[in-house]
Amino acid sequence: MALDAGNAPEEFKAHPDWKDLAPSITEAATLGDGLRRAREQSGKSLADLSAETKVHTRFLIALEQNDWSSLPSRVFAIGYVRGYAAALGLDEQLAVERFKRESPDTSAPLKAPIGIAFEDVKRYSPRIIGLVAIVAVALIGWNVFQRLNIHQEVRPSDIAAVPESWRLGEVPGQAAPIALGAPRAAPPDQTTPALYVTPGLEAQLTGVDPNDPAVIAAAQAADAAPVQKAFNPRGAVYGAPATASQVVIQAKKAGALVVRLGGGQALFARQMAPGEAWRAPMGVSATIDVSDPAAFDVYLNGEHSGVLPALLTPLTQLNSRAEQAARQVAEEQARRQAQLQAERSAQFLRTQDAAPPVDAAANPGVGAAVTAN
Repeated sequence: MALDAGNAPEEFKAHPDWKDLAPSITEAATLGDGLRRAREQSGKSLADLSAETKVHTRFLIALEQNDWSSLPSRVFAIGYVRGYAAALGLDEQLAVERFKRESPDTSAPLKAPIGIAFEDVKRYSPRIIGLVAIVAVALIGWNVFQRLNIHQEVRPSDIAAVPESWRLGEVPGQAAPIALGAPRAAPPDQTTPALYVTPGLEAQLTGVDPNDPAVIAAAQAADAAPVQKAFNPRGAVYGAPATASQVVIQAKKAGALVVRLGGGQALFARQMAPGEAWRAPMGVSATIDVSDPAAFDVYLNGEHSGVLPALLTPLTQLNSRAEQAARQVAEEQARRQAQLQAERSAQFLRTQDAAPPVDAAANPGVGAAVTAN
């Protein structure tokens, strides 16, 4: 700290040759004004002061202009103030204290407020809590009192004696009691109306007459083979995509499924959960190894075909069955289509035979068209 703090004794100041070389830092309007005035009186430039204090010129300018935002961290800024004051012979501690007052530390956490108001709250808090407790007890007591007044004791019935009809049952002169029989079955559902088919519309749209006995017989023959239940994914489906597979193996319950290629390499291996399935690729020679054949359903072309026949099942066998079933379905559809086409042709010929002859003389245009046909 400098020896001259700016507060010299009055007897020294009264001397005619006295000169205040280091004015007090507290007399200036701001810290920056006091530092600038002390530097100007000392005759030093900012460059001289920067070389002496080892502080950059822009920081010294910021101190003189009270530009605290241009200074570095607060610790360095306090060091700059202290060095500036020491170089000019000012009181370092007074300069630092004024810097702290004019530039408060915003990084320090806020403390809880204290004062007379908070002390009053602490003083009166037991009374407030007691008052709230009294009000709560009063409300609860009032509700209990109201419930006790509403509650009525159980009284005996006003009927002094049981009526004679209750004791004797059937009384002469009165109708006999109704006897209840067994419950009847519920009537059939009548909310769904019967399907209405417009006469002639279906035959014109589809080319098939639903009233033709031959068409009805062909439909009954087509529906003779029962359709098995379709594959319904109930979990994750692994393996080949749906467009490249004809065989699907689905687990009914938990079990192990391992598919090995001819060389023993595992193509697929998983502990299957109920509902999970595996699509087998086409044209692959492999063996299906399962822990329980009855736990896995086999679907060929999307239709159920029973369970796996054994613990080890060749995949080519299942693919062959799927191809054969698909081929039979295609042949059956082709046969039905040919039969239906033949029946349509026969029906058309019967219609032409039953039509009346056309008089060519009366209508030459129609006759020429029939001849051309």
